[in-house]
Amino acid sequence: MSATGTPHELTGAAPPPSRPDRGGRRLPRALHPAAWWVWALALATAVSRTDNPLLLLLVLAVLGYVVTARRTEAPWARGFVHYLGLALTVVVIRVVFRAVFATGITPGDHFLFALPHLATPDWYAGIQLGGPVSLEAVLSAATDGLRLACMLCCVGAANTLANPKRALRVLPGALHELGVAVTVAVSVAPQLVQSIQRVSRARKLRAGRTRGIRALRGVVIPVLEDALERSLRLAAAMDSRGYGRSGGATRRSRRATGALMLLGMCGLCTGAYGLLDATTPAFLGAPALALGAALCVAGLRLGGRRVTRTAYRPDPWRAPEWAVAGSGVLSAALLFGDLGYDPAQLNPTYYPLTWPGLPLVPTAAILLAGTAGLLSPPPPPHHEDRADRRPDPT
Repeated sequence: MSATGTPHELTGAAPPPSRPDRGGRRLPRALHPAAWWVWALALATAVSRTDNPLLLLLVLAVLGYVVTARRTEAPWARGFVHYLGLALTVVVIRVVFRAVFATGITPGDHFLFALPHLATPDWYAGIQLGGPVSLEAVLSAATDGLRLACMLCCVGAANTLANPKRALRVLPGALHELGVAVTVAVSVAPQLVQSIQRVSRARKLRAGRTRGIRALRGVVIPVLEDALERSLRLAAAMDSRGYGRSGGATRRSRRATGALMLLGMCGLCTGAYGLLDATTPAFLGAPALALGAALCVAGLRLGGRRVTRTAYRPDPWRAPEWAVAGSGVLSAALLFGDLGYDPAQLNPTYYPLTWPGLPLVPTAAILLAGTAGLLSPPPPPHHEDRADRRPDPT
């Protein structure tokens, strides 16, 4: 029996990075999941800086473009529309709460409608239930809700674009078990939706005419059976890969890890409070935040020694990853820099009611974050399961 094939195929090793094709273009590949998370979190940080509705709507447009251009065919890549629905729900709830807990109308406001006023007891003074609602109050509440909705959509974009199974590889060893639990929890909902779709398709092929409540029994049992089968396969895969095994960490090492993590978390909380409160001494701001971060990193490295794990074909971090992550970080830096524009344009007022302006530099910063859809490589056209079995081309 003669051995044929390349040396990498015979040895089972991963092939070298792929070269550009004849057209000078690189083959599609999956971007490093950490790059998408850095980009999304940086854009969410930029969103927290403004409540200008024009800029917030531009952020939603940028998120929609990048997700549409770079999402894969995996089950979790179809959930961005649900995040948009959740964002709309947040805006509606914020407006309803503002209308119910109305603060009254001041002279010059535009009256919209009036809700029945409910008298409150003396100990509940300061809170008004019902009453007249103005257009300024509704627009202000909608803008506040829109800012929170944009942050949720940023996280939803990261969940849509980044493969949660690949993201598990970049976690520190000390957080490996927690990362596996989060990955399994994130994958449950898409797999459940996929199971329901598969069972419904099978029932249609069998010409099932039962609908409504009567059809629930014929759908629930196969879906639960499929979910149980998936759980058993996942447990067997985790067991075969040595999940849950303990390393050789001593009691002294575990105590040192816990102490470093606890002190690091306290430093992060103190530093964050010091940066947000101007009356706090300066040494409790950035220095405490840096010290807390250093202690957390030391605790994670020390705790990771007791977990021995390897990564098969680690995701590369190359120029596209730097470009995507840098576009998000630079966008946040421009919005926090207050250079070249009036900071008041980021937070327009509705008292009196005026049309918000569109500052040039923040607009360019948000559009810069949208270049991630062009700077990142196109996603692989394969299904996620097939793509994981193949080498990652660059």
